[in-house]
Amino acid sequence: MYEGIVQDLIDELGRLPGIGPKSAQRIAFHILTMEETDIKRLAEILSVIKERVTYCEICGTVSEEPQCRICTDPRRDATMICVVEEPKDVVAVERSREFNGRYHVLGGALNPGRDIGPSSLRIPQLMKRLQDPGITEVIIATDPDSEGEATATYLARQLAQMGITVSRIATGVQMGGDLEYADEVTLGRAIAGRRNLNS
Repeated sequence: MYEGIVQDLIDELGRLPGIGPKSAQRIAFHILTMEETDIKRLAEILSVIKERVTYCEICGTVSEEPQCRICTDPRRDATMICVVEEPKDVVAVERSREFNGRYHVLGGALNPGRDIGPSSLRIPQLMKRLQDPGITEVIIATDPDSEGEATATYLARQLAQMGITVSRIATGVQMGGDLEYADEVTLGRAIAGRRNLNS
């Protein structure tokens, strides 16, 4: 246990997801050794990020504009939508370089135990987007864990009657894993080997 502000910093860092007490302590002491200009830059970014960052009004990923760069890029294939849980998953799929369509971020996955049902996610917005007759395929790229699988099954059932090809990323991403931590080759193969959920 440290005194005063150092312990306060460790405590605040420890509240971040994935940061345990030892990691929080290491980061805190790294910050103490940083140049003052680097610390000011970090503090400046932290102070304005909530003001400047919003969510794309189309797909739901993080953006500094009302519409993200992917949704406004005319070179992207507008006939395909890849459905993911979180904005970080968009980055993971983009790293694979196997997908050139558009995205839809749900904002999580179904989890009845935590009271997260379809109305808690961006599923109604997805259904509205899919009324566009130009969209021919939806790739469901939710995490390969129980919540992600439940979400994929629910979406496949909802989309079954819409005349749209519905596919799920192939295995290769480990069960219980997180797309954010999948390497580019594995995730690329999973997208390339996606399976059709309509049949």
